[in-house]
Amino acid sequence: MTKTIAIFGGSFSPPGIHHRQMAEELAKHFDEVVVVPHGPRADKIVVNDVDPIYRATMTDLAFRGLNHVAVDLEDLEQSIFRRTHILQEKYASRGEIWHVVGTDLITEGRNAKSFIHRVWENGSELWNTYNFVVITRAGSDWNPRDLPPRHKLIPLNFDASSIAIREKLFRREPFSHLITEDVGRYIERYGLYRGRIPNRVTKINLESPQLLVVCDDRNPKALAWSSQFDKYRNDDHPNCILVIGGDGTMLHAIQNFWRLRLPFFGINAGHLGFLMNDATDILHGGFPPNDVVLRQMPLLYVESLDTNGEWKTALSFNDAWIERARSQAAWIEVVVDGEVRIPKLVGDGVLVSTAPGSTAYARSMGAMPLPAETPALLLVGSNVMSPPNWKSALLSLDAQVEFTGLDTDKRPLNGFAGGFSQGEVTAMRIRLSRIAAVELAFSRNHDMAEKIARIQFPKSTES
Repeated sequence: MTKTIAIFGGSFSPPGIHHRQMAEELAKHFDEVVVVPHGPRADKIVVNDVDPIYRATMTDLAFRGLNHVAVDLEDLEQSIFRRTHILQEKYASRGEIWHVVGTDLITEGRNAKSFIHRVWENGSELWNTYNFVVITRAGSDWNPRDLPPRHKLIPLNFDASSIAIREKLFRREPFSHLITEDVGRYIERYGLYRGRIPNRVTKINLESPQLLVVCDDRNPKALAWSSQFDKYRNDDHPNCILVIGGDGTMLHAIQNFWRLRLPFFGINAGHLGFLMNDATDILHGGFPPNDVVLRQMPLLYVESLDTNGEWKTALSFNDAWIERARSQAAWIEVVVDGEVRIPKLVGDGVLVSTAPGSTAYARSMGAMPLPAETPALLLVGSNVMSPPNWKSALLSLDAQVEFTGLDTDKRPLNGFAGGFSQGEVTAMRIRLSRIAAVELAFSRNHDMAEKIARIQFPKSTES
């Protein structure tokens, strides 16, 4: 039997309980429901009210835990608006595709004057050939003669809308009954839809922790400490991810679990642990600590071009780089925001790092580490021979960097994203992800600046 797939697109800004209820109802009628938050649209500027990273997170939170429901964030990541026929082409190989629409889009369909006919690309053709799921709302006025030729009708008794939710948020009116608890907490944390710049740093209360525990199983100290948190474990329905180990353990946890959209709280069982909280404060000061500070930090979006001419993508919290694959020095063109900044870098390689990732490989290359909250990216060369004396550059947070190998037949390159090999590459593009971010949680005593100071001002040793 052919699999049936419902494509449920919308702004979801913000996603409400009614959106979740719609997805639940659709899942009763179809084998799979794919939720697609739209990217930028000239006809719907509301999708630009908040940055895509917030919309991506809220959409994941709103629909998480629903069986047979998936969220497709490609529009937000690529900053595009995929038309209906493009989504049809993408998912057609997986089954029979049905597109979810409201009755407002089919009005005057009997006269070939519906919104779909007038506005959608290839609207008349789509109307006659595509499958449509028509959702009716309580009190909506529509004519059955306006239904498309190939349709399913699903009546739902609600009259909520994202517009109404945004208005209540802006006016500081009660809104919790219109959205899920997780989405509500997220909106409150960052002050979204309030007519001001969202918070960069915020606080949460972990008084009732339900933990997914990630532990460095090669670290005896971390293993011993993890047993102290058994009473808080809840692998099925966590509200926080507890990471015990060093920065490497945290990076692996982020790579595996960032899409859960939960705060990450680290306990340092390693060395300096820039991303971790001091173990003494947590183990002896009581858990959970008071005044937990959250910092939302985006990941890098990395595209690598392999030797077959195919692009592949990866995400990295720390950094991404290309380096020489053989004994010959690498020759690399460095482009920043479309402008060639270094026509020919000669050296071992070149790297882009986030601010929190600057304490890792970037520091080993000789760059000065940055405090985690610094709104910048770091471009760093490894053993650079040319340009002479060039080591690193500070870039804006929204910079887009491209590395292109020169003479790669003789001087092949390997690519890496977050320490994971991307194989032999000929080019790499790096920018901040528009959908992937993590919330790192720190106790009030955590001081990354002090940890950075320790490595910049090492203690003198007596002879």
